[in-house]
Amino acid sequence: MSNTPDPRLPRWVKSTYSGGEGQCVEWAPEHARATGEFLVRDSKDPQGPHLTLTADQWAGLVAFAKEHG
Repeated sequence: MSNTPDPRLPRWVKSTYSGGEGQCVEWAPEHARATGEFLVRDSKDPQGPHLTLTADQWAGLVAFAKEHG
């Protein structure tokens, strides 16, 4: 058994815009850099579904978080 992460799986990180009241969003920055697809998921459900966003959609989500965060 290896402790090396599976390179086929995205490495998820918590967004700096996630709040302290359970509104936690994670994204996969390395996947975005490699593919141009922005993966987003709910950190409370890591085995659940994720969204796949375009660069424009990602920018819109970040702008919304800044405005309403």
